[in-house]
Amino acid sequence: MNSVENVLQTHLEASLNVLQKRLDGRTPRIGIILGSGLNPFADSIADAVRIPFAEVPHMKVSTANGHVGQFVCGNVAGTCVLAMQGRLHGYEGVSSQDVAYPVWLMEKLGVGILITTNAAGALNSAYHVGDFCIMSDQINFTGRNPIADADPARMADRFVSMLDAFDPSLRAIAHRVANAHGIRVQEGVYVGLLGPSFETPAEIRMLQAWGGDTVAMSVCEEVIAARHVCMRVLGISLVSNMGCGIDGANPSDLGVIDVAATRADDFSRLICGIVEQL
Repeated sequence: MNSVENVLQTHLEASLNVLQKRLDGRTPRIGIILGSGLNPFADSIADAVRIPFAEVPHMKVSTANGHVGQFVCGNVAGTCVLAMQGRLHGYEGVSSQDVAYPVWLMEKLGVGILITTNAAGALNSAYHVGDFCIMSDQINFTGRNPIADADPARMADRFVSMLDAFDPSLRAIAHRVANAHGIRVQEGVYVGLLGPSFETPAEIRMLQAWGGDTVAMSVCEEVIAARHVCMRVLGISLVSNMGCGIDGANPSDLGVIDVAATRADDFSRLICGIVEQL
């Protein structure tokens, strides 16, 4: 540890102390971040303890539509998990490190596997609204990186390989579970933008040319933070709309919530089945 004070580390230790007291001996080993429209999954977590973000020192509070903004710790398929019922986004006016903060906090609690989920628009015209897409790779087009600062560099190695950022063995498990339950899944490259405006048709065409398959306004900074501290990551998107201009699509946030509600049961089967095999 550098002799210069690491403010990030000090804040994480304060948050950790509060969470550990509230969890009362629970030791989650899997973290789950629930994206837009997917928050209701946390209500099915058994024997749950709920801790609002506002009650955790140095945590920012969710302001996005449909994001409850609390940690939920309990049992899924017999395993202790820590879910974020809602996440933080750069477009809410928070920093990249604020977005990454709960991921680093999970790692401090002993979480070694992160399942990050979101609702996304399809860039790939072969995808259908309602499909799930397992992330094979990502393009961080937010213009931000949570480890581009001195404090994270003192917490773990500054230079982080992003080869297989989305763990191949976790992706294989997700495919097996989906096949077993007859759930339609795709696999592709996720593009993360800052938002909050949806992409223009011209931007959609550009992202398609880059090789992107889905696009949304989250995930990338979380994945970088997780890999920074050697967590294994699985990313899953719900395709809630086609990208702007594809077959006349004109996405809205209310449409995202509506689609997620129709896929809630399959989402639950998919996440529970994956956790059961970990």
